[in-house]
Amino acid sequence: MKAKDVVAMIKEKNIRVIDIRYMDFPGTWQHFTVPACEFTESSFEDGFGFDGSSMRAWQNIDNSDMIVVPDSSTAVMDPFFEVPTLAVIGDILDPITHEPYSRDPRYIAKKVEQYVKSTGLADTIYVGPEPEFFIFDNVRYASENNASFYEIDSKEAIWNSDRDEMPNLGYKIRHKHGYFPLPPSDQYQDMRTEMMLTLEDLGIAMECQHHEVATAGQSEIDLRFSSLVKMGDQLAWFKYVLKNVAAKYNHSVTFMPKPLFEDNGSGMHTHLSLWKEGKPLFAGNKYGGVSEMALFAIGGIMHHCKALCAITNPTTNSYKRLVPGFEAPINLAYSSRNRSAAIRIPMYSQNPKAKRIEFRTPDPSCNGYLAFSAMTMAMIDGIQNKMDPGDPMDKNIYDLPPEELAEMGSAPASLEEALDALENDHAFLLKGGVFTKDAIERWIKYKRENEAKEVSRRPHPHEFFLYYDI
Repeated sequence: MKAKDVVAMIKEKNIRVIDIRYMDFPGTWQHFTVPACEFTESSFEDGFGFDGSSMRAWQNIDNSDMIVVPDSSTAVMDPFFEVPTLAVIGDILDPITHEPYSRDPRYIAKKVEQYVKSTGLADTIYVGPEPEFFIFDNVRYASENNASFYEIDSKEAIWNSDRDEMPNLGYKIRHKHGYFPLPPSDQYQDMRTEMMLTLEDLGIAMECQHHEVATAGQSEIDLRFSSLVKMGDQLAWFKYVLKNVAAKYNHSVTFMPKPLFEDNGSGMHTHLSLWKEGKPLFAGNKYGGVSEMALFAIGGIMHHCKALCAITNPTTNSYKRLVPGFEAPINLAYSSRNRSAAIRIPMYSQNPKAKRIEFRTPDPSCNGYLAFSAMTMAMIDGIQNKMDPGDPMDKNIYDLPPEELAEMGSAPASLEEALDALENDHAFLLKGGVFTKDAIERWIKYKRENEAKEVSRRPHPHEFFLYYDI
């Protein structure tokens, strides 16, 4: 819709409030609500002011004023608010120059789409994420100077097989046995279906929903591929909808990659392809039925993977997932069917339009706009520099002898390592002015000071188990 269409709809449907939403730098949706009388066609040019210094990793207190300008094409009715509310996603601008803000994740994603077109290589980037998540019944945690703990629970978790539930029916999912069980073992089927259909009602195309490998409510709902900026918008809606549907059932959803020790973590396998003039560019006659361009794109992701992880796996908890033994793709290899490789070429269909690459390392704690942008920039760099990904790996990487594994690159082992890699390897992100030095430096500083450092300097509960009586 255009601005006038949105305003007309507000009057026609007697909508009384409009919710303005935008993505902060780390990746959390923020919002405020205005009455309909404050929302006119000029709102789509003038925007609404807010305090940028109150947003993480944005403005200083002495330069705090910012504006958010609604994008009329994103207007949709919120499915949860009691009062009928129109929700609109906005872009962040400087209030004086009216220039887009360099740290606005959505603006960075828009610049990627423009840059790709400017290269002449392609005109469309399609992105299809598969976000995994956990559904818990009860969550408790604290981090104080004299105490630290967490406790999570789920009615279908194997550790509750002996709990007196009056009666306990025994349908509990064993560790690593959660892939595709039917109810009554899968106790969240109806909830996930409601999540999926709510997203469909918002106009977001969905593919499927199912239980995932881990015990305790691990699940996956897949979004049908879309263009980069649009998928960034949709992933924001995705997280919002899942959390609110779960809350309605008195449950909690988390996109934390590794909430459970010694069980599978949550990834976000991301399917990527480039198109031009309506034709798929990743279909060809090379390995796995892909084109030389696709292989170069794989080479770009493999070459920049350590730096990419600082954006695609941006939390300290991300690296609790990236360990051997739990299906996490930590080794930098590619294959047509091998799911232990970091990059896979799906073989579900031989249709050229279905040819894409699947980057399996990312997780759903990321900021979608930034993660999809960084992946695309790595692919483009690989294509421009003809980066050879080497030979594919068509055997189980987890069974390889140590000498073969040593020859293969791997994902970073910690957020600190990933941030170091990004600090040393980010020129590919600066091309076309997509990411700016300011944005990258602020990202690294924020993640180091507010997350990596804060976690590393705190005593861990397991350290008491290991060391208290030494």
